Amino acid sequence: MNSPPSKLVIQIPCLDEEDTLPMTIADLPREVPGFDVVEWLVIDDGSTDRTVQVARECGVHHVVSHGRNRGLAAAFLTGLDAALKAGATAIVNTDADNQYQGSCIADLTAPLVAGQADIVVGERPIGSIEEFSFVKKLLQRLGTWVVRRFSGTPVRDAASGFRAFGREAALRLRVHNRYTYTMETLIQAGAENLRVVSVPIKVNPETRPSRLVKSSLSYVMRSMKTIVRSYAIYRPFRFFTILAAVPGILGVALLGRWCYYFLTDDVYHPRLPNLMAGVVLIVIAGQVMVIAFMADVVAANRRMIEDEAYARRRRDLADAPG
Repeated sequence: MNSPPSKLVIQIPCLDEEDTLPMTIADLPREVPGFDVVEWLVIDDGSTDRTVQVARECGVHHVVSHGRNRGLAAAFLTGLDAALKAGATAIVNTDADNQYQGSCIADLTAPLVAGQADIVVGERPIGSIEEFSFVKKLLQRLGTWVVRRFSGTPVRDAASGFRAFGREAALRLRVHNRYTYTMETLIQAGAENLRVVSVPIKVNPETRPSRLVKSSLSYVMRSMKTIVRSYAIYRPFRFFTILAAVPGILGVALLGRWCYYFLTDDVYHPRLPNLMAGVVLIVIAGQVMVIAFMADVVAANRRMIEDEAYARRRRDLADAPG
């Protein structure tokens, strides 16, 4: 029995992109090495302009729409689901503002085709992007370093939305954050032991200001919130253990100091504040560790539910064309 043809679906989340969508689609490849079929998918996230009509006029194979704006993360997940139902064996996500060069899609998918990765992230040449200020470049590098530490993946551009996903990775991905999917999916990938690879890609000149980044401070605050929250979701025991270590270590140090002076100092200087503060901090650390065990149990239950949902999703998509 012949195996079904391999299909690459290139998805483009859109919100009022009638001006930039034509150039983005024109830059997309119709053939990619390793795939028998290449199709394009536009996710309309509640656009109020002619985004949908323009997509159809440009020959997009699939268009799915949200009745109202639900955010980039929701549009990303809607796209993955629609691509899987269309029989995709691999999915590439790109931006509608034509930031990423479509010619790099072959490089992006090559590790998937070779069986070397589950997720491939396009690494932008951050240092040479003229539109990025010195502060933004610095924040991009710092954010990537933090995500790399939290996720345990070798990603080199954590904020890049130019990504390729194998079918199995797309089936497993979930996003709890509404702001963006980029940080959380990497932390989840590390927790799920998915293979993440970075490949250098090229970018086009800026066509419009970013709608996701209103200001550097806002972006940093939102990103840190996403990273911390995602780490707590996917590695709860480690997260709360780290929290408990802070008051625990300080409490032990204060108790040690009290014991030292109690045994060696003048009896009229018992250093009772050290004793009281040390005991309180150790009690707090113990309470946080109780939370760590409880969170770990909840996480184990969540993983069982997600594994069941994954198996059910695979069954539901077993007869999908492709």
